[in-house]
Amino acid sequence: MASRFQAVTLVDSPSYPNSIAWSDENLIAVASGHLVTILNPALPFGPRGLISINRSEPYPIGAVKREDLASGCLLPTTLNRDPRPSVRSVSWSNLGMAPNSGCFLAVCTTEGRVKLYRPPFRDFCAEWIEVLDLTDRLYDYLASISFEDPDIPPSEISNEPVTNHGYVDDPTDSVSVEEQKRRKVNNFGVRNAGLETSCDQTSRGPSPSPELEGQGPPKGRCTKSGGRKSSHQIVPATRGRGRSAKKPPEVCSLPLITADQYASRSAMLSSLVVAWSPLLKLSSRICGAPEINSSICFSLLAVGSKSGKISFWRINVPEYYSIEQSLAPTRVELIGILKAHSSWVTAISCALLASDSSSPQVLLATGSSDGSVRIWIGHGEEFLKSTEVNNAPFYPLKEIINIYAVPVSVLALMPTQSLHKMLLAVGRTSGAIEVWIGDTSVKTFNKAGPYDAHDQVVTGLAWAFDGCFLYSCSQDNFVRSWSLRGSSLSEMPIPSSSPGLRSVSDMPDVFISCLGLVVSPSNLAVAMVRSFDVNQLDHMYEARLQKAAVEFFWIGGHQKDILSNTSLEFDIEALPGFTEKELVYWESNILWSLKQYEHWDKPLVIWDIVAALLAFKWSAPDYVDHVLVKWLSSSFVDVHVERSIGKVLPHVCKSFCKAASRQLHLLNIICRQVILPELNADEINSNLLNFTVDNPNFAQDKQHKLWMDLLSRSEKELRERLVGISFSAYRSFASNSATTSSEPGYWYPFGMAQMEQWVANNNHQVHDQLKVVATEIKTCKRSRCIELAEEDKEQCSYCSAPVPFESPEFGVCRGMESNGSSGQKHKLARCAVTMQVCPITPLWLCKCCQRWISKLAPESLFKMPQQYCLDYKFSPEPSSIKVASKPQCPFCGILLQRSQPEFLLSPLPV
Repeated sequence: MASRFQAVTLVDSPSYPNSIAWSDENLIAVASGHLVTILNPALPFGPRGLISINRSEPYPIGAVKREDLASGCLLPTTLNRDPRPSVRSVSWSNLGMAPNSGCFLAVCTTEGRVKLYRPPFRDFCAEWIEVLDLTDRLYDYLASISFEDPDIPPSEISNEPVTNHGYVDDPTDSVSVEEQKRRKVNNFGVRNAGLETSCDQTSRGPSPSPELEGQGPPKGRCTKSGGRKSSHQIVPATRGRGRSAKKPPEVCSLPLITADQYASRSAMLSSLVVAWSPLLKLSSRICGAPEINSSICFSLLAVGSKSGKISFWRINVPEYYSIEQSLAPTRVELIGILKAHSSWVTAISCALLASDSSSPQVLLATGSSDGSVRIWIGHGEEFLKSTEVNNAPFYPLKEIINIYAVPVSVLALMPTQSLHKMLLAVGRTSGAIEVWIGDTSVKTFNKAGPYDAHDQVVTGLAWAFDGCFLYSCSQDNFVRSWSLRGSSLSEMPIPSSSPGLRSVSDMPDVFISCLGLVVSPSNLAVAMVRSFDVNQLDHMYEARLQKAAVEFFWIGGHQKDILSNTSLEFDIEALPGFTEKELVYWESNILWSLKQYEHWDKPLVIWDIVAALLAFKWSAPDYVDHVLVKWLSSSFVDVHVERSIGKVLPHVCKSFCKAASRQLHLLNIICRQVILPELNADEINSNLLNFTVDNPNFAQDKQHKLWMDLLSRSEKELRERLVGISFSAYRSFASNSATTSSEPGYWYPFGMAQMEQWVANNNHQVHDQLKVVATEIKTCKRSRCIELAEEDKEQCSYCSAPVPFESPEFGVCRGMESNGSSGQKHKLARCAVTMQVCPITPLWLCKCCQRWISKLAPESLFKMPQQYCLDYKFSPEPSSIKVASKPQCPFCGILLQRSQPEFLLSPLPV
């Protein structure tokens, strides 16, 4: 049996399938009861984020008669006794949607509410911040069209006295005390499910402060009565324990509707599942932007409801990112409502097809409680041009009918590397799973299965390694691994050998069900959430705080490809518990994962790769060297060399000038986190300033010296590229007659004086092309009276003393002279992008190299491909294009963030 390598307990247990999600910034969200617990897998026992779900007041969708409460369509609503709503579905957005360039988290509750939350990067709290209630927006739209019902005549408006719970009744003073007590219990359940008809909007609780453009107070939520405003106001009932004074009966101006109408309206507002689409980027030719080469980025949020309809919300990427302000000009717009099924929508999965084209396509798979599954396709440009909400821009490709009408519980959609090919896994409440292999170009779909994988409801499905493996879990507490070869699906055991096992013996092994699983960003680990059997726990201690657990398992030992007979070049006895084949599989999968990150647009989150390499390094460092030599040889070295660290590293250094920026970022992370983990980032940065291989003050280990030299040369190459792009852009700005300045969201070359000084200090090491450009910058400044955005002479932020430029990492002021003696000197951090002294304002921080950044780097630095031209003309002309700034570290490539106290949650991509 497979062994977990780490696990962490939860204070509440999940109740619905797909209760766990893994974000692009390496955070895990678990829907556990009325809470959403947010964990950092790199620090599972560290700080956590939290989202607490509170009760919301129902929407005033209409009044029904008392006798209609016992009708079949309203009986589940009337009998509902949930004291507090639970979390039904969670979904992470892509990286870059939040104001700090992080991820939004969409949460769907059992009340049918869908809300967006952002990380508290500037609030310094554990509770995540609510950004928007999408159900409020949906209600506003449905109320404006009278819920797609014909306008109710004024004669049908109920002006009779009604209670606070949505049905026509007699005054309360004509009812006995016993009857009033019974009604209090009954009405509590009715209110929770949406029968509240009070028009007093203050009873609905405070609304969060709007953080998205277009969000405002509800639009006439209690004034709609067939399109007419009401002059009546209803005072909410008091909930005191003591005897209260008699109040006059309330007069409701809501339309009197039938039970079927009420059930239909309630189903429209009762959401069940949420799912984000991948990020869509359209060029100016499609979106009609006035600026040349400009583009628009957005993502779609699909929300499935009990009515069988799916609402699609277009959410734009912020125009600029900030860690000082949470208010960003983000737009949220309802672009369509799709009638996908005739019954409840229970599962949604989205994927991007043909992402490299100018017009990307979105694949959408939907599942229903009637057993049907439908596959849809939508085109990127239609999401921008969509004007009719009732006509969603999705078109059907395939409908899958289940003759036994077994409800669909989960879906997992996966586009393959082949163009127009896709994989769809379907999990049902009977425990069966199906796999469909489709070609969207010819609309052909072949079925693999069904397979009786489990005895109970399938609660989780996840693809790994580009569709080679499928993982499933169920309420029967089993997790299974499946291998897809052609059109055949066969079960394979999860690898039992696990590197770097951590002690989790204090956790009881009395699980009763598994409610979801998810694969890590690099596909080397899987996380699953399981519920404890509380009857077998100690009720005094364990059962109170341990309701469920998140377990982590390694899956890097799976055989992904058919490998030739290879032998390892070290002693196999150094790794007890591993066979030679398993180590070959691990090597192949780690190399495959590293290869995926060489694409610049893939978020650089390699926590599981670093963790796996460190786990192997503790027991067999030669194996880690063997894997890294293979990666370096395939990525950097063109010629065949002897596969040893001492032979490969010198050849790697010579190829840096032709390497892509993303390859250098990967190399820097591995050097810092895997090869030199015993040194902190500040110590490494200090040693890099004047490092040479012959320096006796660093390390006595010759191999460590070679890696340190590799890191030094790699970072120097990236700094040269950044300086060259800045010089070239500055030269273009200077030659442009138009006045240019820094704009939010766009990059502007700052720090010219500091960069010129850095080139002069390293004149014997930088490329000749960079020296030529630096000379042209000096000539340009002498020939034209150009007012720089920064001063050549910098001052200390604390004592206003001058700060000479001596190092690109930090600066030391000279101190103010007082009474003939120099004052205290201050050591100041320099911006890793501009090399200027950082101001006393909130700064961006890289969690890998621990460098501070005040001005973001240009996007073109991270896009530099292999074999790029060395004339440093990669930056475009300002008259034709604007260069976006990216909140990424120029030396590590990972997402920057605002520094948080140690007791608060912070993502760790590495």
